[in-house]
Formats: sequence, structure tokens, C-alpha cells
Amino acid sequence: MAANYKDYYKILGVDRNATDKEIKAAFRRLARKYHPDVNPGDKSAEEKFKEISEAYEVLSDKEKRARYDQFGQYWQQAGAGAGAPPPGWEGFTFDFGDFARSGGRAERIDFGESGFSDFFEMLFGTGTRRRESTRRTRVPVKGRDVEVELEISFEDAFAGAKKELSINGRRIELTIPRGVKDGQKLRLAGQGEEGPAGRGDLLVTVKIRPHPLFERKGDDIYVEVPVDYVVAALGGEVPVPTPTGRVTMKVPPGTSGGRTFRLPGQGMYKLHENARGDLYARIRIQIPQSLSNRERELLEEIRKLRSAP
Repeated sequence: MAANYKDYYKILGVDRNATDKEIKAAFRRLARKYHPDVNPGDKSAEEKFKEISEAYEVLSDKEKRARYDQFGQYWQQAGAGAGAPPPGWEGFTFDFGDFARSGGRAERIDFGESGFSDFFEMLFGTGTRRRESTRRTRVPVKGRDVEVELEISFEDAFAGAKKELSINGRRIELTIPRGVKDGQKLRLAGQGEEGPAGRGDLLVTVKIRPHPLFERKGDDIYVEVPVDYVVAALGGEVPVPTPTGRVTMKVPPGTSGGRTFRLPGQGMYKLHENARGDLYARIRIQIPQSLSNRERELLEEIRKLRSAP
């Protein structure tokens, strides 16, 4: 085996019969471990990342993988056509023994300056050259897409924001649209890895931190509103928090705990729309921990009135 041979299967730690899914999973696992952003200034990790990227580029492409499995380290030369022998093979003389005996002695076939082209023609006829002349031109491809996660606040998801990311040493500004949802992917074209036909894309998965007050469901928001027991019994007005500040909500007499009121247009912004969802206020009755003497007297009177026949 040649000294410069790279076993791409061994580099990714997969079997030669590994599926595309297994190869992709192995690459992602190693890429997370050796990515330059995870190992800043570590040259060995950087070289390892380049090595696993090279292995994945070949094994993830069915055509390249097939040529690699057949020709090993000479898979690239094999893709250039039969007339291009692997480096160092020019002028080699092969003794085929019983394969091509003539007159009781072994024929010796010398490739000489003609290389593999005449050899293949001798074995298979002129079809080799026809295939060479009609072989498909390799189309340059873009670099790989890069996938990252970005955690933002509830407020950034509501109002939108601008965030700066560091990707492979490059500073990239990302615009977060208002109304973005948790788990949503944002695509930045041309911000991925470099390739022969330009850069791939950057895919950013948004993760939204939970809010201490608001619970989001789609474009709607749910919030718990504490209401004094007297207001709940007699009716009145209570303040309700929203993403843009407090609003006043009327509570009808006899409101029970757990009752929910809808405030139209006070929820999250709808993605790419100048409109908002609704806010739902759930009532939580507040009972005082202590009462003044006068409050206790009044409550005792109320109890007597309610228990009288």
C-alpha cells in the first residue's frame, strides 16, 4: 500500500459497508469534536478537521466512493479517464504469466510512453477511448452547508434583533425576524464552507429561552394574572403584563380562579406580518395571609349573612 494512502473509512471510524446515514452521523460527531471554533489555536485539531472533511467529501458522494473503493488512493486519477495512469506507474512492465503465453513463453507487456491507454485498448478494444472522449465533465460544486444553534431571549423573538456569529474565524451578522419560533431554521446563503463553486449556506437553528411570565403557544401568549379576592368577588380592573407593557383589564363580579380572558392583538408578532396573536390572561385569586381587625369583622358579618336562613 502506498505511503500516502488515506483510509477514509478508518478516518471516520466506520465500516466499509457503512450506510450513508452512518457516515453522516460519524462525520457530525467528529466535526463537533475537532471543529476549529471548538479548538481555537489547536493546529492538530484543525488538521484532523480537514482530514475528516476530506474523508466525508469522498464517502458521502456515491460516484466518488465507488471510485475510491475500486482504485484506492488513485480514485482521482481513475476519474480523469483511462488514459491517465496513476503517478509512478508509467513505463512499468508486467509479466502476466499464463494469462498471455505465446510460443511456450510468457509475453511481457511494456506500457512505455503510451501508458494505460494502449493497455486498456489491447484488452477491451477501442471502447475505452470512446468512453474517454465522451466522459462527463465534472461540474464544480459549492462548499458544504454549516449548521449551528443560537439561543435568544423571548424579547428578541418578539421584537426581532441582530446577532453576530463567529463561523470559522469569520464574523457574520444575523438578522432575527420578529415572531421567529423556537426550533426554526434561518438560512444565510453563501456563508457556509468554501468550495470550488463558492460557499455553501449557513443554517442557524433558533432556540428561545423560557420567559418567567409568558408562555408562548404559536403566535399566542398565556400569562397568569393575580387578582385580589375582593376584586374577584365585586368586579373591578386589574393590570395585565404584555410584551409591550401593562394594560388594564376589566374583571366582572364573581370571577373564579382559573378563568381565562382573551386580549386580542396582544400576543406575539406573526412571522413576516405586521400583525400579532392574542394574549390569554388566566386568573389566580389572591387571598391575604393576614387580616386587620376591621377586615376580619366585616368578613364575619358576611359569613353570618350568607349562613342565615
